[in-house]
Amino acid sequence: MEKDLQYWTDQIMVFATTYGLKIIGAIVIWIIGSWIIKKLVNTSRKLMTRSNYEEGLQSFLLNLVSWILKILLIITLLGILGVPTTSFAAIIGAAGLAIGLALQGSLGNFAGGVLIMLFKPFKVGDYIEAQGEAGTVKEIHIFTTQLNTPQNRLVIVPNGALSNGNITNYSAEDKIRLDMVVGVSYDDDIKKTKEVLMNVLTSNPKVLKEPAPMVAVTELGESSVNFAVRGWVNTSDYWDVHFENTERIKLDLDAAGIEIPYPHSVEIQKEG
Repeated sequence: MEKDLQYWTDQIMVFATTYGLKIIGAIVIWIIGSWIIKKLVNTSRKLMTRSNYEEGLQSFLLNLVSWILKILLIITLLGILGVPTTSFAAIIGAAGLAIGLALQGSLGNFAGGVLIMLFKPFKVGDYIEAQGEAGTVKEIHIFTTQLNTPQNRLVIVPNGALSNGNITNYSAEDKIRLDMVVGVSYDDDIKKTKEVLMNVLTSNPKVLKEPAPMVAVTELGESSVNFAVRGWVNTSDYWDVHFENTERIKLDLDAAGIEIPYPHSVEIQKEG
């Protein structure tokens, strides 16, 4: 009994001598490392908040940084305790490669989401046109962006394609030019037509005085003289002015006796 007790006492002493300091050192490094990681994450959060990072991107990046630092800390602690870490590094590298190949498309969308949130080519509430779709930005996620079309359809666009393609942001500026083309008959007076069209622009209170509206002959078409009708409006008034001016142009041209030509079908009769 005494021999067994002595044996286990000796084993404990050997273990304490061999690993005691390492375990204490590992505990100390874990406490200090965790404190440093927390400080780094909090500092990063403050910097991102000051830089107006999107909340979704901010949360994702902070969690990613936190987990990477914790994994590195754990590997360091295992090395201090004498556990070979070369195999861990190889496993992590192989797992990362496999995940990267399996999620290639998703990673592309993730990278696109990061770029969109960093460079902000548009924001929630903007009306944009991209990837053959047009609508108001409803939500921006890390992998996709949601658009509401004028017909109230929900369109989900992958961020990878969105960030790599052309984006037209109609809401980026506070005012926008409304361009319309109006064709009238060759028999009608050009000056009178310009007066009617200019009156449509100047009589609409939503059309801005500066820059000044403009009406000009832009093309002598096959069946009509085409006029460019251009006026600047506040971006929020674009569609209202578009619809109002379209109706006013037709009514005022009719009232002035100016014809808007349309295709005529010609029927050829055979003599029999």
